[in-house]
Amino acid sequence: MGPAAYLGPNPRPPHRTPMTPTRIVCIRHGESTFNAAHRLTGRDPGHIDARLTERGQAQVAAARADLHDIAFDLVVTSPLTRAIQTTKGIFSGHPAEPKILVEVLHRECQESSCDMGRAASVLAAEFPDVAVDHLPEIWWHEGGEPDADGIHVEPRTLFDDRVAAFRDWLAARPEGTIAVVGHGTFFYHLTGVWLDNCETVELDLGTDRITRRA
Repeated sequence: MGPAAYLGPNPRPPHRTPMTPTRIVCIRHGESTFNAAHRLTGRDPGHIDARLTERGQAQVAAARADLHDIAFDLVVTSPLTRAIQTTKGIFSGHPAEPKILVEVLHRECQESSCDMGRAASVLAAEFPDVAVDHLPEIWWHEGGEPDADGIHVEPRTLFDDRVAAFRDWLAARPEGTIAVVGHGTFFYHLTGVWLDNCETVELDLGTDRITRRA
């Protein structure tokens, strides 16, 4: 299925550079155990670095088919487990054989248990085919005092700085077509669009055009 439903200009335009990629496909991860539990109770279930549910795996399989024919040059994934699982499910064996890069800048805004990560060495042991040796051992937010649930909530100013930094990082990349596998809140602040699990939106940094894929 191809692009549809032009949503208008990006509400927060990026800083352009001559190397701005022409096509970026933002892909939210599949349904996680946190998503499923929170939907039922409205409360944080305490699922640190939540994994995909069976439904999430099925969503990933559908996205794999939808994105099969796009000639991606690069896939950039958050280091949170649900994003890595989504990346592997969609892009393992992809005909374009894009490079996969784990990047911490677009990890989720840390405000719930699922947004707290696991050490780089733990990720390396679980996902030996995904390079994480460039990450610090602790790559998520640990500043300030934890809240009542033990979560170090990321200050909004730090989060906004990350979104801006990731825009600049994308704009400086030389690739023509980049897949970004990430998270709902981060993508909302990057694009102005809220994505459901495994939903995608295309972002053209050269024109600020945002197109939801149907």
